[in-house]
Amino acid sequence: MKSMTGFGKSIKENEAYQLDIEIKSVNHRYLDLQLRMPRELNVFESAMRQTLKESLQRGRVELFFKLTPKNSGTKEVVIRWDLIDQLIQKLQLGLNERYGQTQISVDGLIQQLITNEEYIEVLEATTEDTLLEELVHETLANAIQSIEKSRIQEGAMIQKVLEKYRHDFLALVEELNQFVTVYEADYRERFENKLNDYLGETVDESRLLTEMALLLERGDIHEELDRLTIHLEKLGELLTQSEPVGRELDFLIQEMNREVNTIGSKSSPIAIKNLVVQMKTVLEKIREQVQNIE
Repeated sequence: MKSMTGFGKSIKENEAYQLDIEIKSVNHRYLDLQLRMPRELNVFESAMRQTLKESLQRGRVELFFKLTPKNSGTKEVVIRWDLIDQLIQKLQLGLNERYGQTQISVDGLIQQLITNEEYIEVLEATTEDTLLEELVHETLANAIQSIEKSRIQEGAMIQKVLEKYRHDFLALVEELNQFVTVYEADYRERFENKLNDYLGETVDESRLLTEMALLLERGDIHEELDRLTIHLEKLGELLTQSEPVGRELDFLIQEMNREVNTIGSKSSPIAIKNLVVQMKTVLEKIREQVQNIE
């Protein structure tokens, strides 16, 4: 079992770059990938997303990339000669028209141009794609392993909590089963005594049993209790699986809550009402934990 909450980090380097990747995830209904990276890595985004989808099934996952050049040789100067040529030609033409034959001070012009990114720009030099691709692949794989370890550890703790809640709920179901058996016998005895008080010894036994059966059927919760027992067995099975079970658990809790609501609507004894409240409380605790399971 894995939690959707986790954190991982990886740092790798080669002769040209050092790459830092931090990855964190929180619960989400689906898989939501958010990659924050420098433009040099944009070409690898599609492959990285596919790699992430193969390992992570659900959660909002954020990745932060930091690419650091290891030496100045990874920078290059780009001079926009076409723009500079146009600039000088138009300046020279304008000066000649206004002031006659004159020459532009190239030294002064250069001083102005080197501070303007429109004409001169310093960029990261392109490196061999395969070299950078290998670095990205290795660093990302290591970061995924790191967050998977974190999610498994968190999932193990959630599993223990859910197992405890499952036992708590099972104890309430067993208590309710025992109470219903005693309650039905007591209800029948009180019903017979009350009819005898009103009608004396003229009570038709077969009619009495029929009326009793109809009354008990209206408040019969044995079917709901049986289904709750089956749901609890399924819950125990899901808690031991390694595949993503978050959605299935969420649906199962909804079904269990529906059965508990039906028991509450059918039953009038205050003792059953109290047990129903306790069941809902435990189910809500289970539901809160299930929201974090992948």
